[in-house]
Amino acid sequence: MKKLEQLYEGKAKKVFATDDPNVVLVDYKDDATAFNGLKRGSIAGKGVINNRVTNFLMQMLEKNGIPTHFIEEISDRETLVKKVSIVPLEVIVRNIAAGSLSKRLGLPEGTPLKRTVIEYCYKNDDLGDPMVNEYHIAAMEWVSKPELDKIAAYALKINDLLRKYFKGLSIDLVDFKLEFGITADGELVLADEISPDTCRFWDSKTHEKLDKDRFRRDLGGVEEAYQEIIHRLMGE
Repeated sequence: MKKLEQLYEGKAKKVFATDDPNVVLVDYKDDATAFNGLKRGSIAGKGVINNRVTNFLMQMLEKNGIPTHFIEEISDRETLVKKVSIVPLEVIVRNIAAGSLSKRLGLPEGTPLKRTVIEYCYKNDDLGDPMVNEYHIAAMEWVSKPELDKIAAYALKINDLLRKYFKGLSIDLVDFKLEFGITADGELVLADEISPDTCRFWDSKTHEKLDKDRFRRDLGGVEEAYQEIIHRLMGE
């Protein structure tokens, strides 16, 4: 498949057209941002790790009944995916209190939640990705009620699958962000990425952070944390 012009460049990825109108090429960057782009830097090898970890997990989820945009990994940094129209929502799944939830509700970080929490944020950097609820989503017609119900059901199933899988690697899945898209033929699929950029991973025994919080909070050892995730997942 031929790589054509660049269609888009985001904080972590570039997207290119291909000679198939329904397929795009995603190229993962080492750039790192936090706090809606206010903090910027780079993490050596991050693009390779995020690409490979995302593809590994997407394929695992596909085998368990979750449709995704993944087609084929073509290099360490590049992957072919189905072209989708992105639903303008960040879907945040929380199992343990951390980050903004701790601040908002006054819960000490690390407090297990009595049930899984799903939150929605409107994907808009200029507005700071504000939190929205099902009523806002319906009023703005970002996605239909049946599609939102399907997104929630997929998010909970993905959480069950990933939590169990990571627990087997001595990693607690604290929380994570998902994005969904709709393909040319109208199928709702999991899109974007699942990586240390978009998930909070804590070592089950030491509670050491193995994700982008190390960059956000200037904890050091950022590259090592990302490498630890790919090592535990893929033995590399």
